[in-house]
Amino acid sequence: MQIAESHLTYCTNIHPGENWAAHFQQLQQHIPAIKASISPDKPFGIGLRLSNTASLELSKEPALNAFKAWLQEQNCYVFTMNGFPYGGFHHTRVKDQVHTPDWTTTERVDYTMRLFRLLAALLPEGMEGGISTAPLSYKLWHVRCETEKEAVMENATLNMLQVVQQLVSIHRSGGPFMHLDIEPEPDGMLENSQEYIRWFFDYLLPAAIPMLKDKFGFTDEEAAEKVKVHIQLCYDVCHFALVYESPAAVLETMRQYGLRIGKLQISAALKAILPESTIDREAVINSFRTFNEPTYLHQVIARTTTGYLHYPDLPEAISDADNITVKEWRSHFHVPVFIDHYGLLSSTQTDIREVLQLQVKEPFTRHLEIETYTWDVLPADLKLPMSQSVSRELGWVLQQLEY
Repeated sequence: MQIAESHLTYCTNIHPGENWAAHFQQLQQHIPAIKASISPDKPFGIGLRLSNTASLELSKEPALNAFKAWLQEQNCYVFTMNGFPYGGFHHTRVKDQVHTPDWTTTERVDYTMRLFRLLAALLPEGMEGGISTAPLSYKLWHVRCETEKEAVMENATLNMLQVVQQLVSIHRSGGPFMHLDIEPEPDGMLENSQEYIRWFFDYLLPAAIPMLKDKFGFTDEEAAEKVKVHIQLCYDVCHFALVYESPAAVLETMRQYGLRIGKLQISAALKAILPESTIDREAVINSFRTFNEPTYLHQVIARTTTGYLHYPDLPEAISDADNITVKEWRSHFHVPVFIDHYGLLSSTQTDIREVLQLQVKEPFTRHLEIETYTWDVLPADLKLPMSQSVSRELGWVLQQLEY
């Protein structure tokens, strides 16, 4: 739904369905009730997530025409997509395979370009569109040497530039303006603002400027500007809270470097101070154990007396629970945004409140998307009916936006 110059939605990766027929059935089942609750009289935006298989099936004209007709009938529209998870995302072990295939592969390029063709066909006239994507690759796959990591960064960047060329061509030929939104996360090749900015200026721009000059005849300045508008940051609030970066600091750093935020993903992580008392500490650890499930990665970043410790998943953190240098845990688990306490644990909801206040004060993005995809694996006592849960999240965010 439109809020001033921005659009708010939720990501449909909360719904299962890895082929188009199954996912469309989920949209038909849930979206009318959500829209009736949140935006009964105004158009309702959708943040569409398509697997590779679903994107191939929706690309067929009969399926696409049927979806367009349904959107018109329901007074809904698509303005953003989640292009991070390529394969199965529900009822299967995902873990680090969420990064597969990574940006070093043609499969990732083809999938992303297909999503942009679909988005161009679905966008309302005059509206900008964006697709969030993986942060190049998974860092822990490339730990053998720095040379290997450099090669991954370079190859992934060159592949991504194929998408940039596509976006420039679409816009120059009268199509919609669209951007690819890079989503840093813990243990991604890009996991914080510093790594994103370094990649942008040390890898992306040096490769992109000569390529765009050669293909389109741009000047250096024009080529750089095209990169800055077509490659933007997906600011996932959960992910940046995990790495202890405050919203104000992230936004100010991006502003100083002249970089844009294409999408704000509104999401919350789990956190807790670890008490010094053995009994109290064990109680907190046991609370985290209730969230230890086998589907998704739940990276933990611990604040210690001297810095930070990274654990690739919750079991590794639990096995180090007696480490007395650790003072706080933050765990990657997209919990409902409207709850700030889970027994002995808290969420990083305060970061969401802060970033939404900054959006109200001085808007920095046009796309806002709630992303709580862990509904299926939440502890049973936290589950509401799905449509009710999504509506409650949207309603809570609207309150924060003073809308």
